[in-house]
Amino acid sequence: MSRKRVVDLFQVLNSQCKCPAHSNMAEARPLRLLSDMSNPTPDKEYAFEMASSTIRIGPGVTREVGMDMVNMKAQRVCVMTDPHLSKLAPVKATLDSLTRHGVKFELFDKVRVEPTGDSFLEATKFVRSVQCDAFIAVGGGSVIDTCKAANLYYCDPEAEFLDYVNAPIGKGKPVTVPLKPLIAIPTTSGTGSETTGVSIFDYEPLKAKTGIANRALKPTLGLIDPLHTLSLPERVTAYSGFDVFCHALESFTALPYTERTPCPTDPLLRPAYQGQNPVSDVWARFALQTIRQYFKRAVYNQDDLEARSHMHLASAMAGVGFGNAGVHLCHGLSYPISGNVKTFHPAGYSDDHPIIPHGLSVVMSAPAVFNFTAASSPERHIEAAELLGADVSRVKKADAGKLLADTVRGYMDQMKIENGLKVLGYTSADIPALVTGTLPQHRITKLAPREQSEEDLANLFENSMSVY
Repeated sequence: MSRKRVVDLFQVLNSQCKCPAHSNMAEARPLRLLSDMSNPTPDKEYAFEMASSTIRIGPGVTREVGMDMVNMKAQRVCVMTDPHLSKLAPVKATLDSLTRHGVKFELFDKVRVEPTGDSFLEATKFVRSVQCDAFIAVGGGSVIDTCKAANLYYCDPEAEFLDYVNAPIGKGKPVTVPLKPLIAIPTTSGTGSETTGVSIFDYEPLKAKTGIANRALKPTLGLIDPLHTLSLPERVTAYSGFDVFCHALESFTALPYTERTPCPTDPLLRPAYQGQNPVSDVWARFALQTIRQYFKRAVYNQDDLEARSHMHLASAMAGVGFGNAGVHLCHGLSYPISGNVKTFHPAGYSDDHPIIPHGLSVVMSAPAVFNFTAASSPERHIEAAELLGADVSRVKKADAGKLLADTVRGYMDQMKIENGLKVLGYTSADIPALVTGTLPQHRITKLAPREQSEEDLANLFENSMSVY
C-alpha cells in the first residue's frame, strides 16, 4: 500500500470514528500519524502513552493483601499510614491479612496529612532503618504519596532530595532505578493516587506544593475497597470528592497532547502529564457522570455504600485519566493556597496543625478558572457542564465559561463549601505571594488550554476571594 493511501486511510478512520472517545466531533483533531515521520523529532508532541497501576475492586478486597505479598515473595513489608488511621479498621484489616499469611511487617504510622519534604525524608529514614523489600500504603493521598517517595529514595540512597522533584524547583531527573513493589489501599475517594506516578508535597521554602512525577512511581497494585469509605466524615467526603471533580474537569479541558511542546527526544523523557487525549477523555467522562449521580448522596449519607462505592471507583477512574492527561490551573493555583495556610482548621480533620485540605484548595478557584479557559475550547466546556447535569440546549459558545463556572458553583453550594479564599484566611494583600507560588508550577500550568500572564493569575485569585 502506498504511503499516500495509508495517510488517506487514517484520515478517513479519524473523521468517521463514533466511539465514545471521539464522540465530540465538533472538536475532532486529526492525529499526526505519518505526516511528521520525515522529521525524527517534531516540534510538537505527536504521541501519547497510557500507564496505570493494576487495580482490584471489591468490598472487603483488603483481605487479599497478605496473599499478594506472598505471591510477590516479600519477606519484610513496610506498612505506612497516618496516626488517625492506625487505630481504624482499614489498617487492622491490612495487618490481620499479613499476619494470617505469615508476612513480617514494620508499621510506620507517622505520615503527615498534607506532607512536606521533611515528612517524606522522615518516612525514608524509617524505611532505611528496617530494610523492607515491599511497601503497603493504607490511607488517603498523603499516605500513598509519602510511600511512593520513601520507596524511591530508599531504592536510590545516593540521590539528593531535589534530584527527582519537578523542575524548575528540582532537577526533574527521570527515574531509572528499579523500585520495590508497592500496594496502595486508598481510604478516601479523591486523589486517585493508587493509579498514578505522582507524589505531591509541601515545599516549605517556597510555601507551595510541588511533587515528583514519573511513571516508575505508580503502585504495583491498587486495592479499591469501598468498605473503607464508610468511616469518612462528611467534610472529608466533600473535600476529597472535589479533588475527583477537578481531576476529571481539568484533564478533560487540558491542552491537547498534540499541542504540547517540546516533543521528547527520547520516550523516557515523555512526561507523565501529556495533555488531553482521547483515552483519558473516556475516564473523565465516566467520573463526571458518576459525580452527577452519587456525589451528594455520598457526602450526606455516611452509610450509603452504593454511593460511596461509586465515588471510590470514580476517584480511581479519574486518576487513570488525569494521571496521563494531567491537570492544569485549579491544581496550579491550589498549591500556594495550601502552602500559605495561616490558621484554617477544617471540620472533620484531627490534625494539630493548620491545613487546607487538598480538594478544598483545588475547587476554590474552579469557577474562575473554567470561566477563564472556556474560550480555548467552548464545546468541551459545554460538554463538561452537560455531563454534570446542566441544561445546554440553548447555550451559545460565548457563554460556555459562565455555564461551567455556574455548574461548578452549584455543586460547591450543595456541598456547603466555604465561600472563597477570604473564608480560608486570605485577603487581596496575599495575592502577590499566591502568584509567586503558582509561577514555578510549569508541569501543570503549561497544560492549561490558555496561556496566563502574572496579571491573569492575580485576577483568578481575586475572582476566587468570594465564590457565591
